[in-house]
Amino acid sequence: MAAAPAGQGTVPAVAVPDFWNPRSRGERVEAPQTGRAVRFLTDDEFPPLHFAGPDGTPTGFVVELARAVCEKLAVPCTVQARRFDTLLDSLESKQGDVVAAAIPLTVGLRRKFLATRPYFRWPARFAARTDRGLPEPSPAHLDGRSVGVIGGSAHAAYLATFFPKAKPRAFTDLAAAEGALKRGEIDYLFADGLNLALYVGGQEAETCCALIGGDYLENRFFGEGIGLITRQEDAALARALDDALQRVWDDGKYTELYLRFFPISPF
Repeated sequence: MAAAPAGQGTVPAVAVPDFWNPRSRGERVEAPQTGRAVRFLTDDEFPPLHFAGPDGTPTGFVVELARAVCEKLAVPCTVQARRFDTLLDSLESKQGDVVAAAIPLTVGLRRKFLATRPYFRWPARFAARTDRGLPEPSPAHLDGRSVGVIGGSAHAAYLATFFPKAKPRAFTDLAAAEGALKRGEIDYLFADGLNLALYVGGQEAETCCALIGGDYLENRFFGEGIGLITRQEDAALARALDDALQRVWDDGKYTELYLRFFPISPF
């Protein structure tokens, strides 16, 4: 994970992920001229990625990234909020042109739609109490230590595969696991890094805990991440979106937005 694009000066304290391959840069790709605004569809109930701002207008990291992409493409855009479970159907029925929301990229999705390279992924992270002096997680350091996981989750499977000597303790939901960590009933908690970052940086944690160790991004367990989704017939638009995302990273706008919406990085 990179701290910031080259040439941006001081490295920020928050780790900013870099999902772009500099070798893939090519000639600038222009957006297709349709004679109308590109319509982005999103959800407004999933902060900090996409949510309703104080005036009800959609905002969040994903939404503002979509707006930055539109600026790079020099095309007019609109952002419309829809219920999360209707977004792909709305795209398919041509009520919008691009979905910008936290919909995981999967083989099944790619059979029906096109998507850019991921601009965000779901890292798995460990969290621990700050007063225990626990070592960074490793197979040896977790030998015999209790680790909270959500029962039946990808995180539970990953822990069993790569930290076989840890003592997993299964919880039915993340809130229960976070409470157990705060009370000191488990040594570590292993779960979705975004939710853990929001927890340790929030009021409910009362500064009890912090992320510890690095991020885990194995596709087989935690997926490819999320990208901008278009219809298959809009291949030219998809290529232009991919190119614009690269340029948003190159000029530092991605980092600016990331630091605005992720005061504690999940990476």
